[in-house]
Amino acid sequence: MVISRWADGRRETIQTIQWVAGGWERVSGALRERGMIMRSLIGRVPAVVWTGVLAFLLTVLAGGVWTGLLVANLATTPAIPWAVAVMAVLLWLMWRLLGGWGARRAADARRRSLRAVWLPSRVFAWALAAGVLSIIAVAGLWIVLAQLTRVPARALPDYSAYPALTVALVLLMASLVSSVAEEAGFRGYFQGALERVGAGPLAILVAAMVIAPAHALTQGFVWPVLVFYLCVDSMLGTMAYLTGSIVPGIVVHALGLLVFFTLVWPGDAIRQVVGAGSAHAWLWIHVAQTVLFAALALLAFRQLARATQAVETAAPLANSVAVAGDRRPSQ
Repeated sequence: MVISRWADGRRETIQTIQWVAGGWERVSGALRERGMIMRSLIGRVPAVVWTGVLAFLLTVLAGGVWTGLLVANLATTPAIPWAVAVMAVLLWLMWRLLGGWGARRAADARRRSLRAVWLPSRVFAWALAAGVLSIIAVAGLWIVLAQLTRVPARALPDYSAYPALTVALVLLMASLVSSVAEEAGFRGYFQGALERVGAGPLAILVAAMVIAPAHALTQGFVWPVLVFYLCVDSMLGTMAYLTGSIVPGIVVHALGLLVFFTLVWPGDAIRQVVGAGSAHAWLWIHVAQTVLFAALALLAFRQLARATQAVETAAPLANSVAVAGDRRPSQ
């Protein structure tokens, strides 16, 4: 009897020790795994920072090269828009290099970093709808900000002195230069790198903050400009985050620049500030424009998120059906 109780107590003690040891082993394993994750994330920080620097330099360099070519073209032979052709070739080379051309070992990594992924038609349509509605909203926002405080007028050439074909091609190329460089560098390489290290939606804000000085170089470090571009870059970053692609962002970005080059920025020099003349009436009209179309854009982004989620959900199912079909015995 005593021996039996002693044996039972010994077994319980051994089981307790084993349970404690197993729990400690699980805790230790979890801590080691977390430590490995943290070391992995910390090890990626230099690469992410370098990607941000590369994106910034790429954007500034592309804009600077285009400005130099355009000034030289308009000063020498404005009837022949050769700067457009030269810049088109340079943009094509930049796109190919960022997409993996010329790098055998890093080709796949560059291609993934660029994120130039073609999307299903439904996803692309909702992205385009959200982008167009956002363009109308931010156009109203810019005019509201310009009526609340004097915004530095964007330096635009006097296109009335040049042939219509030259003006059209120059405006088109100016829109493409900024949109392709920024989307590839910031929403592709930099924001993608931030998302891969676990930044999630925070990557959108970080990318928007890093690109802010590049915008300020052309329009000044004033709060209306910073607020405006924070909204624009957040919109484009959200589009890239939801779709995993920069393709719709390039289209929307280029379209938005065309709208601002032709319809919005030319009026900054004569736009009245609140308190002068009839500025009050137009202020409230554009406030309503901003609020209404921003709400519609948010609804479109919600539909875009749902469409993207539906595609991601359907993809594994389609793959499993295909695998099952391959394994089905032949008749």
